[in-house]
Amino acid sequence: MNTVTRNEVWDLAKSRKDELIGLVSRLIQIPSENPIGSQREVIDFVEQYLTDAGIGWEEVSCNPAHPNVLAKMGSDEGFSVILNGHVDVVPAGDRAQWKWDPFGGEITDTQILGRGTSDMKAGVAGLLFAMKVIKDSGAELKGNIRLHIVSDEESGSEYGTNWLCAQGYAKDADAVIIAEPTSNWTIESGQKGGLHVIFKAIGCSAHGSLGNYKGDNAILKLGKVLAHVEKLTKIEGHYPEDLLEALADSQMVAEKELGIPGAGQVINHVSANVGLISGGTRPNMVPDYCEATIDCRLPYGVDHEEIERTVKEMISAAGVEGVEYELQWKSEANVTRNDSALVKAIRKNAEAIWGIKVYPAWQWACSDAREYRFQGIPTIQYGPSNTEGIHAPNENVDIEDVANAGQIYVLTLCDLLGVE
Repeated sequence: MNTVTRNEVWDLAKSRKDELIGLVSRLIQIPSENPIGSQREVIDFVEQYLTDAGIGWEEVSCNPAHPNVLAKMGSDEGFSVILNGHVDVVPAGDRAQWKWDPFGGEITDTQILGRGTSDMKAGVAGLLFAMKVIKDSGAELKGNIRLHIVSDEESGSEYGTNWLCAQGYAKDADAVIIAEPTSNWTIESGQKGGLHVIFKAIGCSAHGSLGNYKGDNAILKLGKVLAHVEKLTKIEGHYPEDLLEALADSQMVAEKELGIPGAGQVINHVSANVGLISGGTRPNMVPDYCEATIDCRLPYGVDHEEIERTVKEMISAAGVEGVEYELQWKSEANVTRNDSALVKAIRKNAEAIWGIKVYPAWQWACSDAREYRFQGIPTIQYGPSNTEGIHAPNENVDIEDVANAGQIYVLTLCDLLGVE
């Protein structure tokens, strides 16, 4: 009978801290920039790591440039946990802005340096490490661990998590842990939805010298509509009673993380960014066409019908004719509730390791987590990071954060899979 205990697995994880830190460094040393680089070498490395650990794997993809690695350990019966992470990173950009080699993987007394340390090779290393530690411990799992390593997150996930979920690779999972970067005191347990509003104003061209008298200026027309964009940002979410605590915590976290008074309103209100606008052909012609795109992020309970009603109100309030619109639907807001076994386990272990209060909270943006949640699978994001360096020069991650995250993953897997 297997008698390996949770504490014995934990002790093994703690004793291998240096192995985990070295794994992060090695992953950083493999450039995997997306969209300008190749993912082949880093995927090969992950596959070799799993082979060396005695964990079976397979490579699947719909695009050879962006392969995915799947692995599984444990039994077919019982609780099933997916571990998800991406190995592609954003380009390092101008090397002159870096204080260190972005692909050097340098380890200092307190940090690991380089592109992808926080987003999210340290998290990926933590997941791989957790699987290897549990495998080496010989602990008997009352269920299984399934690994999803993808290489196309930074360019939209068309060939990564989106594709895996569409192909049924998440079927029958009971929980998903994504090692995306978070603060150590927050667990991402939900996120806003997304929708693009595209306005198209039709005017009538004329010579620019007669612009005040002839023609119909499409740019000015659309400007009158965009002046009412606040109608969108006044839309609030709609929350059942059991989500009100999570809503309050999420607003508190947003205000603290962003450091902007009132920023907590971003959680329960629509955000609307006029991100693109184009119109006209020459300065000496009255423009006969103008188009603008608004990126809307939708709080829980807001659907595209509510956005569409407000868009019509914007056009009506502008008092103009010849303005059409198109809605490009992306996703609804999605949450994992605080009383799920997954959130409880991650929260308990993060609080125990860090000795602080940890809050499940919703993002104001969106990520791959939505793909699993839309399949009804409780999903959280929790990972080591220094968020100020993400997608910027001089990215880094604290060694303490990496080591603690690795332990939290190990302990959470033990709790969910019956290792006592």
